[in-house]
Amino acid sequence: MAKAKTRYECTACGAEFPKWNGRCTNCGAWNTIEEALPEIRVPARGTAAAGRSVPVDVTAQIRELAEVSLNEDIRYDTGIPELNRVLGGGLVKGSVVLLGGEPGIGKSTLLLQICQYLGENHSVLYVSGEESARQIKLRAGRLGVDTENLYLLTVNDAESVCDTIMQSEPDIVIIDSIQTMHIAGLSSGAGSVVQVRECTAMFMQAAKAKEIPVFLVGHVTKEGSIAGPKVMEHLVDAVLIFEGDRYQSIRVLRAVKNRFGSTNEIGVFEMRDTGLREVENPSAMLLDGRPLGVSGTCVCCMIEGSRPILAEIQALCTKSTLASPRRTATGLDYNRVYILLAVLEKRIGLRVAALDVYLNIVGGFKLDEPAGDLAVALALYSAIMNKPVPEKLIAFGEIGLGGELRSVSNAPQRIAEAERLGFTECILPKQTLRTLQAERFHIRLRGVSSLKEAFSALELQSAQPERAE
Repeated sequence: MAKAKTRYECTACGAEFPKWNGRCTNCGAWNTIEEALPEIRVPARGTAAAGRSVPVDVTAQIRELAEVSLNEDIRYDTGIPELNRVLGGGLVKGSVVLLGGEPGIGKSTLLLQICQYLGENHSVLYVSGEESARQIKLRAGRLGVDTENLYLLTVNDAESVCDTIMQSEPDIVIIDSIQTMHIAGLSSGAGSVVQVRECTAMFMQAAKAKEIPVFLVGHVTKEGSIAGPKVMEHLVDAVLIFEGDRYQSIRVLRAVKNRFGSTNEIGVFEMRDTGLREVENPSAMLLDGRPLGVSGTCVCCMIEGSRPILAEIQALCTKSTLASPRRTATGLDYNRVYILLAVLEKRIGLRVAALDVYLNIVGGFKLDEPAGDLAVALALYSAIMNKPVPEKLIAFGEIGLGGELRSVSNAPQRIAEAERLGFTECILPKQTLRTLQAERFHIRLRGVSSLKEAFSALELQSAQPERAE
């Protein structure tokens, strides 16, 4: 039998070509011609055209919406509440979940750990294209995974894996990783754009046909995005990203896309010798070891999904020896920092143009919401004036270009979390304070309408301490 010829298609207009070109001669688009799967033509019975493909009648598969039953449990409990939170309550049957992250961040460790709990009542097929069965066994022994319902398959052929899934019908499938899988009909190597896209589509069809949830481990590029075509993220049902510094113990699992839950939820883990451990109280862990009586620090409460998390903001301002002072921000929006510095200089009168400014969020977290503006401004003011912020004080609020404070959402949750951890005073926008029932909280609430009022509440402007050099 002759081997099928490789064909190429334009992703913009769908035109076919016998070989690759840099530009599509049909629509004129550049770099849109990609390798496609070879066509397999089956002779049609009872027709004159032998090369015409036979259409498949799917009328019997049509179902009314009322006929679809939801009586059975459609989610699997992974045994890790933090992972269940990010997934929206558990692993949905027939879903395809893409788990991405940098090398060594803990992707394979997390998936192997959930096999211990899932293996108690379900069969799990772990397909590895990177490690041998012996290597997986060694890692499972270190993590304490000894379930009898965990089955290993170390192959790279995506078609063989799909055939095995369709025949054996395991309850859960883990593919580690999607970049190592390949289809023999494609001439490009494993990990290429075409291979990753077609393998993902093949696993998705198998998952939907048998209602088997599939985990796909995805590598990332040096820019931090998942390697492969963007269409791969559109095919899957959920995209989870493992974040964190590989040289630190804190790991954050974040949902970028989730068809069955919110994309605002995060899961916090700590990497140990025995695997990943859940962090049920991230605020206490982030504030552990916080320096007391030191200028340039302030605590802010940020909202990640439905969870309030207290984080320490550190600022350091020193006299610059450069023509253009340095501005460094870790965990904060760089452009937002420039806006806050401009507001402090214009509205408050602080001279920051000649100072090197360093900002950091302790623990590797990222502060994306504008509710952290007030805490950042207090930390900067404290660092410049060289006077500490009271250790039992927390602040949150959005700062406008006029130096005014704007109201923020989820204020009751933020205040309750601060009160639970022993904070006694909170500075917040006056508009937000009007919407609260102050008698519900034992913490002292101070509503301010501008930055000047916030600094006056700290009694920082009443004295004239020595400025930081």
